[in-house]
Amino acid sequence: MAVGTGALALAGATALGVLISVMARTVVTPPRQNSDDVRVIAADLQAGTLTLQATPDSMVPGHYGFWFSGDAGHARLGEILASDPHSVTRRVERVDFGNLGTARMGRWSGWVYLGPWSLPVPFTNVLIRTEGGQAPAWQIPPAREADAESGDWAIHVHGRAVRRQEALRAVSVFRDAGYTSLLVSYRNDGDAPFSTDRRYGLGDTEWQDIDAALDFALAHGAKRVVLMGWSMGGAIVLQTALRARHRSHVVGIVLDSPVINWAEVVAFQGTLLRLPASVARGAIQVMGHRWGRALTGQSAPIDFHRLDLVARAADLRVPVLLLHSDDDGYVPSTASRALAARRPDLITFVPFATARHTKLWNHDSEKWTGAIRSWLDDLTAR
Repeated sequence: MAVGTGALALAGATALGVLISVMARTVVTPPRQNSDDVRVIAADLQAGTLTLQATPDSMVPGHYGFWFSGDAGHARLGEILASDPHSVTRRVERVDFGNLGTARMGRWSGWVYLGPWSLPVPFTNVLIRTEGGQAPAWQIPPAREADAESGDWAIHVHGRAVRRQEALRAVSVFRDAGYTSLLVSYRNDGDAPFSTDRRYGLGDTEWQDIDAALDFALAHGAKRVVLMGWSMGGAIVLQTALRARHRSHVVGIVLDSPVINWAEVVAFQGTLLRLPASVARGAIQVMGHRWGRALTGQSAPIDFHRLDLVARAADLRVPVLLLHSDDDGYVPSTASRALAARRPDLITFVPFATARHTKLWNHDSEKWTGAIRSWLDDLTAR
């Protein structure tokens, strides 16, 4: 009996260790491709409608992107025309490319615009010299030509496992406010050069590429810079504001669905996967220590305390606009609320109730755009 109990305990510990290793490696490894996870039930292209599997995202009103057939096509979907507990029918606003009529699976996205040409706005393809090589970016001028000399720039930073197209939704409000926008790429995002280990640093390393973007902006006329980050991009711009060489030129930060405390996000994801709480705690330990390198492939451990902006709230020095939905589904809003409560002198918190993760603009563009416009006006008046 003792031997049997010991064997079971060993097997349990081994299984737990495997789960911890897999979770840690998954968090820091860029996905090779995104998976289609929404079933297409019916496409009526003549009527301009698409019926999909009902999911927490597909049931939210608004305007969205829909990648289908393994990214072989992209469509823009609008209003909900009908729904039941299992399906939702939405208006097809446009098919950008691909054959939607033959699609069987797809994935929901906040991407409505595929590039600056989709807005459409004038833009320039530029290269930013980073530690790993030349990283492509889009430079977009303000709406009024006279504002181009103002020195007001915004650097837009996308989140994990997506690309700079994610940030295009913010371009118009910044352009109208007189800002030059720089939509950047960073290591391991599929556009910029890979890091040597090809692993995410969750903001602890990527900020250096945004530091390089800040150098670029200053060399091309920027005097005052607002950093905007989406999801993991939020963690990245916060580190940039705290650690960049020229951080004195950063005058404000805008955050959409940001990661404020990675430990909380990893724990939340573990709960969604119905894993024991010890798996998430163990994954943080693996990613945060040098001995974890053999399991994750990281070249250096991640300093999770340095990434915890709730604990480091006192270090913030510039105004922050923080937008987050309480039904996010990926990054809990609790850390955003906690950070806002700690620094009401600097942080303007704008909550959403049912906008999901990084889709606040898609769900209620008027509220989202109005919040940023008002905050930028206040920033100028300071």
